Amino acid sequence: MHTLKNVGSTRLPRLAALLVAGLGLAGCDDHAGDPKMQIGANPVLPELQQYLMPPMRVAKVVGWGKETPTVPEGLQVHALATGFQHPRSLYVLPNGDVLVVESNGPEAPIYRPKDIITGWVQSFAGAKAKDANRITLLRDTNGDGIPEVRTVFLDHLNSPFGVALVGHDLYIANTDAIVRYPYQDGQTSITAAGTKLTDLPGGPIDHHWTKSLLASPDGSKLYVGVGSNSNVGENGIGAEYERAAIWEVDVASGAHRIFASGVRNPTGLQWEPETGKLWAIANERDEIGPDLVPDYLTSVKDGGFYGWPYSYYGQHLDPRIMPQRPDLVATAIAPDYSLSSHVAPLGLAMYTGTGLPANYRGGAFVGEHGSWNRTPLNGYKVVFVPFSGGKPSGPAQDVVTGFLDANNHARGRPVGLAVDKNGALLIADDVGNTVWRVSGSTPKPPR
Repeated sequence: MHTLKNVGSTRLPRLAALLVAGLGLAGCDDHAGDPKMQIGANPVLPELQQYLMPPMRVAKVVGWGKETPTVPEGLQVHALATGFQHPRSLYVLPNGDVLVVESNGPEAPIYRPKDIITGWVQSFAGAKAKDANRITLLRDTNGDGIPEVRTVFLDHLNSPFGVALVGHDLYIANTDAIVRYPYQDGQTSITAAGTKLTDLPGGPIDHHWTKSLLASPDGSKLYVGVGSNSNVGENGIGAEYERAAIWEVDVASGAHRIFASGVRNPTGLQWEPETGKLWAIANERDEIGPDLVPDYLTSVKDGGFYGWPYSYYGQHLDPRIMPQRPDLVATAIAPDYSLSSHVAPLGLAMYTGTGLPANYRGGAFVGEHGSWNRTPLNGYKVVFVPFSGGKPSGPAQDVVTGFLDANNHARGRPVGLAVDKNGALLIADDVGNTVWRVSGSTPKPPR
């Protein structure tokens, strides 16, 4: 196969613009439905559309200036720290230290003119920001929500994303491997060399580079979200070996098995506190319409198949995949909860703290990075999904908004979430290069 990977980077924007203008195909799709009709257990799924070039509508980045996100009554928000390089995920250590993973994906080869155009358009949304490849530590010593200590905790990594601490072993999920580092309580930097636990699917394509990570409650296993190597199999099914899956990795040996498959891009993993079941958020496929396919939040069954690439939302066939696999489609599990199409969920936090109002306890916060291929824009906020009896129990609620201004320009884009030692919600904003802290506000006494 001939590729375009050697096209000079300085020529790509001009070439992309010429292709867009010449083909007249990368416009905005104005036929999107109401996103709220796709939130919940039974989303409205319209007929699919196919495009030679998908519609693209990306929010231009303008930054925050003096603005901050907006939160509802009963909450307050402020910047925990600023000045990061593309902060993508967060992890809170037992002593309360916050690890901020600053990372972006490796440069991918270009195989089609569509890849040039898509990459160029997404660059306006911060997708091509400089990669720090490091983890920064923040320490708030007096509990006032302002860190007094900020250090480079771990450096020279390879597009890291997931973090998990098991005892005194800290596991980092780089894009191509899980690496184990020794960790002592309270240390502010790690200089020891890491030890590779297992390889993960990486390049040369590495279409979905983030590898989410979660330790089992007993620490004996690690669960890893491994995204697909394409939108919907266009790089060949061989490129998808052990991808679009959630791995279960044995901590003692590094051996792994596929815990669940057919999950296009499982970007966040959490244990549901009431039932102890594994839950995931997933980014679904593109290029079949502004309202297809809804991204989702779902429980994950051991051995379950969730459709990708052959079907979506259960047995809804994707005609772009040939040959089809009716044997797999017959077993495809429909997700538990739709978040609406193209919201790009990249952060998940089950809330068990007490720092926020009681109505948030037991539910799930989801960081929605936001769409790049529909009109109107969708996502660009943090939502809350209430749970009851271990399952979603109502419509998603907007909790942290204001990432888009009145002109639909992006001040920031939320990604990873975490809960700090005082029960506040932390949000990595990879375009605003900020970590936001959302806490409960103290009611004013009546006059």
